[in-house]
Amino acid sequence: MDLALTPEQQAFRTAVRDWVDDVVVPNAQENDRHERFPQEALAGLRDTGFIGLTIAGEYGGGGADPLSYALMIEELGRGDANVRSIVSVHLGLVAGSIARWGSEEQRERWLPSMATGDCLGCFCLTEPDHGSDPASLTSTARREGDAYVIDGRKMFITNGGIAGVALVMARTGGPGAKGVSAFLVPTDSPGWSTRPVHGKLGIRSCDTAEVTLDGVRVTADALLGSEGDGIKVALSALDDGRFSLAASCTGLAQACLDAMTAYALQRRQFGRPIAGFQLVQELIADTAVDVSAARLLTWQVADRKQRGEKHTLESSMAKYFASEAAVRAANAAVQVHGGYGYVDEFVVGKLLRDARVTTLYEGTSQIQKLLIGRAITGESAFV
Repeated sequence: MDLALTPEQQAFRTAVRDWVDDVVVPNAQENDRHERFPQEALAGLRDTGFIGLTIAGEYGGGGADPLSYALMIEELGRGDANVRSIVSVHLGLVAGSIARWGSEEQRERWLPSMATGDCLGCFCLTEPDHGSDPASLTSTARREGDAYVIDGRKMFITNGGIAGVALVMARTGGPGAKGVSAFLVPTDSPGWSTRPVHGKLGIRSCDTAEVTLDGVRVTADALLGSEGDGIKVALSALDDGRFSLAASCTGLAQACLDAMTAYALQRRQFGRPIAGFQLVQELIADTAVDVSAARLLTWQVADRKQRGEKHTLESSMAKYFASEAAVRAANAAVQVHGGYGYVDEFVVGKLLRDARVTTLYEGTSQIQKLLIGRAITGESAFV
């Protein structure tokens, strides 16, 4: 696997891995227990420059290639999915969309502060009643002179309570996808409010919020792209988001493999390490194959991005496989740990809870199957 990496990429991965092991891993379980946001990790992401890794150098970012980004996200996912979520939403969904769709004025306004992490981004698409069918969203943006007034509610918004800018999809026209537009909304705007979402099964220390927009007024230059481009903006962002999530799930599955292997080597039953038992080795072997397959599917997306090629199908394949593989890996890790896997003294319980949501967001596994099927057959199973 490392044969595909340049010496610079290998050195970068090592640097991220060492930082994750020093800063992220020691705090992950305690943050999870108390639903405490990982402030120490966010400070480190800013100090290291990782928070702006893929933003172009002209705006103060690292200008990194897609594979380097995947390497970083995998290591963050290995250390703590909560920390990974900060970066992949900020960079993959929001900064990437501004770079792709934004005017030069919008790039100059937002990207420099996003590159330093002084301004974080959040992605506001999902609503309480509209998730897998974003073209039916009900948030509205009505034109009033040289401004838009936005009303609506968004749900399960990562970084919602800490972001400085929100990429908000709202309806400017009639029903369906063509009536949706995208806006860059400063979160200090009057009428913007958030409520934290607590009691989550996993990613418990991630900042997840319900967002309310009550008469939020933005100038017309907050429109990202043109009126009616909102779903196009969202889907292009989700291509990158699924790529990022695939890398994160690969890292989480790697953490499961590392944990179960270490435990199996030190845990003794019937006079020898359980690593010597055939059915334990089966769990380890299946997980190792899943990790390698997920990594290669993710790297395939990185390669297509590097070459400027469309990667919608490849991103859906990588996200679907890697998220399901992460759940399998976490289940296997708990099984190898036996009863100890069911208490939070060991990390595998947290890994299972964190893995489970990955088959739900950025498009459920069922939605990914429909996207893959449509791309292959040319026939849509969507209404």
